[in-house]
Amino acid sequence: MRNAEIADALAELGTLYELDGADRFRVLAYRDAAKAIRQSPVSVAELARAGRATELPGVGKTLQQKIVDLVETGAIPAAEKLKAKFPPTLVEITRLPGVGAKTVRRLWDELGIATLDDLREAAEQGRLRTLRGLGPKFERNVLEALERMEADGAGERVLLSDVLPIAEQIAAALREHPAADRVTVAGSVRRLAETCKDIDIIATASEPKRLAEALAEHELIAVAGNPTESGLRATTHAGISVDLRIVEPDAYGNLLQHFTGSAAHNVELRERAVRMGLSVSEHGITDTETGEVERHATEAEVYERLGLAYIEPELREGRGEIKAAERGELPELVELGDVRGDLHAHTTLSDGKNTLEEMAEAARALGYEYFAVTDHSASHGFGNDVQADALRRRVEEVRELNERLYGDGSFRVLAGSEVNILPDGDLDYPDDVLDELDWVVASVHTSFRMGREEMTKRMVAAVENPRVHCLGHPSGRLLLRRDPYDFDVEAVAEAAARAGTMIEINGNPNRRDLSEHNARLAAQAGVLICLNTDAHQTGTLANMRYAVATARRAWLGPQQIANTRPWSEFQKLLKAN
Repeated sequence: MRNAEIADALAELGTLYELDGADRFRVLAYRDAAKAIRQSPVSVAELARAGRATELPGVGKTLQQKIVDLVETGAIPAAEKLKAKFPPTLVEITRLPGVGAKTVRRLWDELGIATLDDLREAAEQGRLRTLRGLGPKFERNVLEALERMEADGAGERVLLSDVLPIAEQIAAALREHPAADRVTVAGSVRRLAETCKDIDIIATASEPKRLAEALAEHELIAVAGNPTESGLRATTHAGISVDLRIVEPDAYGNLLQHFTGSAAHNVELRERAVRMGLSVSEHGITDTETGEVERHATEAEVYERLGLAYIEPELREGRGEIKAAERGELPELVELGDVRGDLHAHTTLSDGKNTLEEMAEAARALGYEYFAVTDHSASHGFGNDVQADALRRRVEEVRELNERLYGDGSFRVLAGSEVNILPDGDLDYPDDVLDELDWVVASVHTSFRMGREEMTKRMVAAVENPRVHCLGHPSGRLLLRRDPYDFDVEAVAEAAARAGTMIEINGNPNRRDLSEHNARLAAQAGVLICLNTDAHQTGTLANMRYAVATARRAWLGPQQIANTRPWSEFQKLLKAN
């Protein structure tokens, strides 16, 4: 049994528990375990049979036994028991963005909705709005989500964070092989898109078949086809398809450019080539009059032949990059090494897994100059409530930590909070408490279903608050799980620009919020963007790479990012309380 199948079964069990009213932490335990299993480089089935599945993060003895049951019998008794309690098709409904398990249980209990077809019919008939808290807007959102699911195919795409580490590990192993010459990950993974379907790898090799055989034998590969001189198709234990294409060195640039994409970018490139009397394909660039084919060893040569500056992979989405390259107006994109600090992170004071000092030391180890701890405020609706007195004690702890460990000034911790923006736009701490903080991130955590006008007013009020430094995960979306709430992005960005309030790109790979499109809009409005991780443990501080990826896809350079500045400059951006 593949890792992806085991992970799906445990994630399903977590959802079944949630439908049954289990506490949040039990549900999260199953989801965390499913994620660890999906990302495991080795067969979890084999680990479980050997009694070693507990070596995986979040997998204890109880979960290990459930995995053994699944592998040996094809089912988990606890899941079968719950499936007998209510229709298992309810789980399918929970996968619809914007429709959580609690809502699904209400739909079943009160309206008898058990399938996606039932849900569609009820929405079309206007019956969903009969439930308290659900209105016409919810019905419209459901119908739109169902249409997108049918158009895109349910479950076809996965988060970049689930694919990128696997792609990087496989590519690194192939590069080390004696037969390898050049190896590059292509496709949507290389463009650092939010979600991906598979992994494309382009390579050159002195002995192509040997390189293909090396992929087939890699520990991450569960199933492989027949290795050939031109490559190999395989599937990882996580259920992700891998397509290795091996080409002659003189055409490496052509193949890499083609399979990096995107489709929209390649269409525009082909149209430009036609106007020049040329034809572009993965095999080379052909003069349509003479039939002469030119092959190119690098992508830069491909773009140069077409009269263009080199275009970074993240920009290749058909959004004006070809015209910009023609004019020599492509932006200098921000890089991970440009980031000087992380200004959104949580500790054990709220719902984080590491202490203040552990998080600070991990941030310093990354080479940052500054770091903000922003534990959740008192009314965010989940985790530990941090009341005003506890927050004041935290401020003192931060001051003491800075004095004790960072007295030389090379690194500093900011005492902050992620405060909840209440429905009326107010914050959930009084002003005198906020005045004691170095840094305030304001985020929406409740009342997501407000109308567009009301939500916009709510967020404008927050960014105009003189005590707010940054707007956190502004749209509230969760990729593949929850749609953004409805608000006027441009109006909020314009208000933030006037007030000098930053707006965040949240690097949590489930969020990447602001989106690349909205981040570009905000920057064009004059807003300084802040790249943060929203880390809840030391390991997720590494998610800054996803914030940077989104910024690059938004065409943003270092000067448009607030926290690329050294502390001496960044502190000048802080509002005076």
